[in-house]
Amino acid sequence: MPLVTLSDCGLYCPLGDFHIDPWRPVPRAIVTHAHGDHLAGGCEGYLVAAQTAPLARVRLSREAGIEGVPYGERRVINGVAVSFHPAGHILGSAQIRLEHLGQVCVISGDYKTDPDLTCTPFEPVRCHHFITESTFGLPIYRWPPQSSVFAAINAWWRTNADAGVVSMLYGYALGKAQRLLSGLDASIGPILTHGAVDRMTQLYREAGIALPPTEYALIARRDPSWRRALVLAPPSAADSTWARRFGEQTSAFASGWMQIRGARRRRGVERGFTLSDHVDWPALLTAVEATGCERLWVTHGFTDPVVRWFGDRGLDAAAIATRWEGERNDTPATTGTDDA
Repeated sequence: MPLVTLSDCGLYCPLGDFHIDPWRPVPRAIVTHAHGDHLAGGCEGYLVAAQTAPLARVRLSREAGIEGVPYGERRVINGVAVSFHPAGHILGSAQIRLEHLGQVCVISGDYKTDPDLTCTPFEPVRCHHFITESTFGLPIYRWPPQSSVFAAINAWWRTNADAGVVSMLYGYALGKAQRLLSGLDASIGPILTHGAVDRMTQLYREAGIALPPTEYALIARRDPSWRRALVLAPPSAADSTWARRFGEQTSAFASGWMQIRGARRRRGVERGFTLSDHVDWPALLTAVEATGCERLWVTHGFTDPVVRWFGDRGLDAAAIATRWEGERNDTPATTGTDDA
């Protein structure tokens, strides 16, 4: 019997009788991280990495049974050894390692190998069978150095502040917003946050992540310093009544999608900054090769090019369908996806 199969609820371990990142409510869910396309509401019980537990409690109902497990600690469920290993995607994100009778399968969830001060770095895990995401699984996706992206964001903000124009920076409320915060130069002006960003940022601070000072935008006192402010908000707030209250402004969006010409125009923003919490093409190839896997399943994104690339090099590779495809948005855990 295989360690992992695909059911009508997503990835399923028949030996352990549990689902991994199920698409809909199931009795027992083991979850890689707290983004909405991985954390389905309504499950009877959840097993997550320890740092994910507080995030999941905010995003799920109060009645949800959530247990957090430290990275590397093994739990045996119906004879299957389960452990969580850092994925480097957002705070608490994990790869899930399953082992039974010497066979090892690793489900990556979402991951990145770039540096990030706001989460534990990705760690390759050796396995026989690896399930990888491919959100940006095309050779055109190659991320610029993070330091140059942050330098460009701060230069944009400083120029706007000197002109007395508010800088509206859009990034997903969980993960991307906190990563952006970690690279902002707070000496330029005040940093105001949307409620969704503020709520998640407080959880990051409680987890010990050092971030610059911020003010919740709806209670921050309006004064002349606002004209030098950077407002950090989720993409859903763009062109809303909430956003227009800040007066004269210029807008930008931070995402891996910004590497493609036309994405900024579709988002309706003046600037786009290429900053992703997923692997780009070179990092995806390197990460898969580091596992030493014999079989590869590819999901979440541009699956076919990744399958072809590894298949042409002799690896047993196949695509698997997911409920979540296409461009991500920032809806809550019960309705959609929220990371790119």
